Amino acid sequence: MSEKEITVYNYLDYINQKKLMGSKCKSCGELFAPPRKLCTKCGSTEMEWTEMSGKGKIAAFTCISVGTKFFVDKGYSKNKPYCFSVIKLDEGPMVSAQLVGVDESKPETIEIDTPVKVKFLETPLPGENPRIDLGFEPL
Repeated sequence: MSEKEITVYNYLDYINQKKLMGSKCKSCGELFAPPRKLCTKCGSTEMEWTEMSGKGKIAAFTCISVGTKFFVDKGYSKNKPYCFSVIKLDEGPMVSAQLVGVDESKPETIEIDTPVKVKFLETPLPGENPRIDLGFEPL
């Protein structure tokens, strides 16, 4: 899809463009998200960018009520937790991201294997472009 080098910087640049990208091994076809420069299945370094569908299922999650300064500044707290999740993408790889569109205060209502889709989360930054983070929400 692109001649960009497979790096974390370029992965985050794609997130800023609201694209969920991974890497695909040209030798065996294995997919990785986040992307890798080396195929852990066959050892090949012949990797290329590939765009993921952005659909998957919740594989694991946790609701966090004591967060980093970034999440505290966004309004999360003991009384307003946020969820962090591991999503198994339809293509196979697993990726971690914030889970939104659920009742974070009632984790018992969130179910493993719930179908989700990507949602790029925008956080306004004073005097700068908004910060774009990867998130997922139930379909």
